[in-house]
Order: sequence, then C-alpha cells, then structure tokens
Amino acid sequence: MKKLFLIIGAPGSGKTTDAELIAKNNDNISHYSTGDMLRAEVASGSELGAEINKYISQGLIVPIEIAIKTITNAILNAPTDVVIIDGYPRSVEQLEALDNFLAHNKEIELVSVIEVRVSEATARERVLGRARGADDDEKVFNNRMKVYTEPLDTIRDFYTKKGIFKVISGERTIEEIVSEMEAFIKSKV
Repeated sequence: MKKLFLIIGAPGSGKTTDAELIAKNNDNISHYSTGDMLRAEVASGSELGAEINKYISQGLIVPIEIAIKTITNAILNAPTDVVIIDGYPRSVEQLEALDNFLAHNKEIELVSVIEVRVSEATARERVLGRARGADDDEKVFNNRMKVYTEPLDTIRDFYTKKGIFKVISGERTIEEIVSEMEAFIKSKV
C-alpha cells in the first residue's frame, strides 16, 4: 500500500523545496509537485499541455479531471511506497475528488496533510524575488494567493476532523523546516 503525504502552502511557502529535499535524503520516499507535473505536461507540447497552459498562465486552477488523473497516476506508478505530493488540494472540489478517489482505492492511504504556513508578506517577498517565469508577476501572485486562501479554512477543517492535519511554520530556515517535516513523516511510516 502506498502511503501518501500531501503538502500545502501559499505560493513561495517553500513546500516544493522542502519535499524535494526530504525525497533526496530518503531512498524510500518519492516526491511529486503538482505544479511540476502540470508544467512538464505543458513543456511536452501535447494537446493536454496546451489545455493546462490556458489555466496556469493566468494563475487559475487546472480542471479537476486533469489534476486527479495526473496525480493518481503518479502515486500508483511511484517507485516507492511513501509518496509526497505538494500543492494539492488547492480547492474544495479537488479535496472532494481526491477523497472520493481514495475511498474507492485501497492501494493508497492518505497519512497526513501538512501545511507549510507563511505570512502573505513572506510569500510575496519570496515569489516576486525569485521571478521564475510568467506566473511570478504581482498580478498573477495576487490571484494565486486569492485562489490559495479562499478554500483554505474548509481544507484545514476537513483534514483536522479526520485527524491527519499538521501545521509546520515556514517562517524559519529551510534546514529547520525540512528537519521537522522529515521527522514527522518518518514517525508516520
């Protein structure tokens, strides 16, 4: 059975970097970023990639069917039994679709949802400071923050009621954050 950990956080919270480092330090853990999976599809030049790009380029959420298919395929085909996915769920609809999928799939257990919590000021400074691409300008950042924060209370409540929600402060050094998150994940597997 695959053990799944989801990491959520504002744009610039460091969730992808944290997850990458944990996977790099542990041979038994695979990491996938929903953003990276979707960007890779865009870069492939496929028809699906062109469809995904319409949403990403505006800072909008990719349709649920596309996201769930991309994510569940990655989990089931992962080379390890422990899988970390960052950047998911980003909406109540995504949460419900994943919960429904997991209820009917006994090959994957959702162990925990970890929020890397940072202030909006920290997120803004990090994202606009790194400026990786077209999705990192002020207007798109504001939209991404709005998209992230609108469903956040519902997502927190849903996973808290299931007893699998964990908050880690993202306002510290990468080493401190990774150390805490890695210890937490190891304690659950």
